[in-house]
Amino acid sequence: MKTFMLLLSLCCFSTSAMDWNIQKLTPGTAFRGSAVLDGVAWVTGSDNSVYISKDGGNSWLDISVKGFPLTDLRDIEVFDVNTAIVMGAGQGGLSKLYVTENQGLSWQLLFDNPDELGFFNSIAFWDRNNGLLLGDPIGGGYVILRTADGGKTWQRIAKDSLPSLLDKEVAFAASGNTLIVDKRGKAWFTSGGYSSSAYSSADSGSHWRRHPVALYDDTQTAGGYALAFNALGDLFVLGGDYQQRDKHDANLVYRRGYVWHKAPGTTPGLRTAMACYEETCIASGKLSTDISHDHGYSWQPLLINGETQGFFTLAIDGNTLVAGGHGGRVAVYTFK
Repeated sequence: MKTFMLLLSLCCFSTSAMDWNIQKLTPGTAFRGSAVLDGVAWVTGSDNSVYISKDGGNSWLDISVKGFPLTDLRDIEVFDVNTAIVMGAGQGGLSKLYVTENQGLSWQLLFDNPDELGFFNSIAFWDRNNGLLLGDPIGGGYVILRTADGGKTWQRIAKDSLPSLLDKEVAFAASGNTLIVDKRGKAWFTSGGYSSSAYSSADSGSHWRRHPVALYDDTQTAGGYALAFNALGDLFVLGGDYQQRDKHDANLVYRRGYVWHKAPGTTPGLRTAMACYEETCIASGKLSTDISHDHGYSWQPLLINGETQGFFTLAIDGNTLVAGGHGGRVAVYTFK
């Protein structure tokens, strides 16, 4: 029996390793938004920071938003190699959208938060024209804005189209993954604050339903932080508590069919991003990273370049993964 338990323990705590192309850009920058499309990797972060790499992460070009007030760019939507929208997060006027149509040579203000109490959390687009923006609750309900003209104008979804707020419920702007969409007019966002929920819409954001999820949510700063899909289309909700980033508790669940499951094997800590290539999935947070070889149904710790490392944000296109983290760290990995 002792031999069996030892083997089981070794199995449960086994570790994988990968070599990523990691660079350190500006040491004081936290990168929380990421995207990759047609071989161009993008990361966004604090103080209007935007960088791109066209060579697999070997070099990065500073295309930051210049000439505008500084804010924390926590999400990005890329439409082609030249066109992208970045989202600033912060109270009132710090929440803004900027757009470039020339790969960052210049930026224009696209949308300015009209509410001094507002706070943008995440954006997501189905196509170049149609998208959603998620903001903190105002007037007793989440601010969900919808655009049909590429972000030039936005209309708020009626509050009565969403379930009533739970007590102390909040959304987090951790990695640009709080709100996600797919190609069929469906959308999801996640929330926390003494509760953990995933909200879903099947009609392009016009109406929403709440689904309770079993993440750690014992504090105001805990709950759902990010959403992702595996290659099979299963929905994953990631979370934890940013004030207890290394807490060992439920930080990842997934829905298969209509049933929610806890995924075994994740290491302790807040998870704010996940990306999948075929059956391989990566989940990460500031302190550490996990890997799954079975579509996210079980996990083990991942060493990156021989070390325990974590990132705030992940994005993938084809077989190219891009990551952004604290201390100005960015990374690119190409799956073989």
